[in-house]
Amino acid sequence: MKTQNKTTMQALIAAEANAPFVLTEVERPVAAAGQVLVRIVASGVSVLDNKIRTGKGGHAQQPLPAVLGMDFAGEVEAVGEGVTRFKAGDEVYGLAGGIGGLQGTYAQYGAFDADLLALKPSNLSMRQSASMPLNFITAWEGLVDRAKVHEGQKVLVHGGAGGVGHLAVQIAKAFGAWVYATGSAAQQPYIESIGATFIDYREKTVGQYVNEYTDGEGFDIVYDTLGGATLDASFAAARFYTGHVVSCLGWGEHKLAPLSFRGATYSGVFTLMPMITGKGCKHHGEIMEEATKLAEAGKMVPLVDERRFTLATANEAHQILEHGKAIGKLVIDVRE
Repeated sequence: MKTQNKTTMQALIAAEANAPFVLTEVERPVAAAGQVLVRIVASGVSVLDNKIRTGKGGHAQQPLPAVLGMDFAGEVEAVGEGVTRFKAGDEVYGLAGGIGGLQGTYAQYGAFDADLLALKPSNLSMRQSASMPLNFITAWEGLVDRAKVHEGQKVLVHGGAGGVGHLAVQIAKAFGAWVYATGSAAQQPYIESIGATFIDYREKTVGQYVNEYTDGEGFDIVYDTLGGATLDASFAAARFYTGHVVSCLGWGEHKLAPLSFRGATYSGVFTLMPMITGKGCKHHGEIMEEATKLAEAGKMVPLVDERRFTLATANEAHQILEHGKAIGKLVIDVRE
């Protein structure tokens, strides 16, 4: 796909809730002070993108019509005043748009806050890199920033084959933790392939796997990526006195008694905060630098759905996501 001229670009517009994306020619952005203009090569497709498109993502503060898409990988086209970390031609990636009124990544170009970006891993493809930022930052903020994961701990990840979960497993392993992950029987081979002990949540109760793997004491860290009843189960799985539960979907109403009676603690993760408030953007860039280090050290490999989509066929990707049929992260090839 080629741009029409040097001042316009192709972008997907979500005009109204539940309407399909429309491929439209729009004005190409320019890099303001502190920004980087990126030629987007690949864009990740997230569950939140679909919620915004269907009118169910109010917390993302992205009114329609809008260009959606949060994750990307691409090449620096130009840098704005004051940007010294990047130069034209650099390959970068990050969680940079699509919420808080910011232009998203379902477009050929984007002007993004330089603090949100990092150089992409040299050993990962653009597609692999574009799949990582939202999920990696969410996993890192929970495990490292909040729970202070370290060597020798026992970490339980609920949803170990999911978008956040599979990266959380790999982060915990990289820090030297013993990792356990819940999933369905069909997910067992993959979960074990990334180094976690598999727990079939349909076959074992919380009490059974806490007894089996921790002698009844509980896990040092429990990362809930699913919310609802799974978060309640997490409270009952935390280690007495020192356990810490983290959730990236702790938005419901929950009874804290099981957590309190174990003397454990809880943290919530809301990854969108920097883009909505403008606060903490630099830390997101720092986290992506850590992602690059882990990937280049061979300790982080994202799971990407093998199916290919372009801006012209992106509606198909959203249909797959909406019906829960993705196997790994769906990615749009913006530059074909």
